[in-house]
Amino acid sequence: MHGIYRLYTSTYFRFVPNFSTQTPKEIAGTRLGTLQTGSITGQLFGPLLGGVLADTVGYATTFRWTSIAIIISALLVIATKEYRMQDKKGAKTNYSSKEVIRHITQHPVLLNVLLISTLIQIAHFSIQPILSLYVSELHGQENLALFSGIAFSAAGLGNLMMARQWGKVGDRFGYIKILITLLFLAAIFYLPGAFVTNFWQLVFIRFALGIAIGGIIPVRVAYIRQEAPIAMQGEVLGYNTSLRFFGNIIGPMMGGFVSGYFGFSAVFYITSAILLVSALLLLAAKQKHHEVVKNTA
Repeated sequence: MHGIYRLYTSTYFRFVPNFSTQTPKEIAGTRLGTLQTGSITGQLFGPLLGGVLADTVGYATTFRWTSIAIIISALLVIATKEYRMQDKKGAKTNYSSKEVIRHITQHPVLLNVLLISTLIQIAHFSIQPILSLYVSELHGQENLALFSGIAFSAAGLGNLMMARQWGKVGDRFGYIKILITLLFLAAIFYLPGAFVTNFWQLVFIRFALGIAIGGIIPVRVAYIRQEAPIAMQGEVLGYNTSLRFFGNIIGPMMGGFVSGYFGFSAVFYITSAILLVSALLLLAAKQKHHEVVKNTA
């Protein structure tokens, strides 16, 4: 049942980045930040509400209310009118998959951003399978679902506060510069999670991490939009989403394996290292191919 649910949700998330094609490139970061804010609002309140519902009315009723929320969302999407941006006169309106892949490989920084999407998701999702267990170790079993929801939502709160702001900063100073900065910040904020001694320290660290993570998706997608012609943006963004989901698969498996053999702290060490490597790889690509990195300021 969970596998069928994931099949449908993965199809939905495949189309979410394509919403970015509904806005001019010059303000893509700001608009994507706004979209991210809406998405994170749900992620912020979802775990918290889910924890409260699970502890008060049980898991079955929680699933029923989740189904109702999804149905309402579907009806809102059906009622929405789609707006399509027009290609410039004389611009090519159709690309084969071979041409799209050639375009990606001919833009090394773009290729790096796409590949780093996998590393970022591996790092971000490595903590998912152990978060409730870590909360249990720090706080105890009492109201575990609720406190796990608080820990999870703390990152969402930081994300919610800063997603649009990071997008706006990326529009002004250049997406690659901001993306590198955010990766370094995320690597720094993840590391202290290995040393926390109580639940609220973990919550604070998750909040700080959310501030950094909040800008990564809108800034990354805005850069991809900047580098890809309109007619191929859907496919390029689709590759980006596929690479993200590949990271979503590897991350939880890696987190569970590492925590099982080396303990919870080791997951934070490795996650921080992955984010640091991602930042260094992108920085190296930017330095090597600085002439193709466009500044949107």
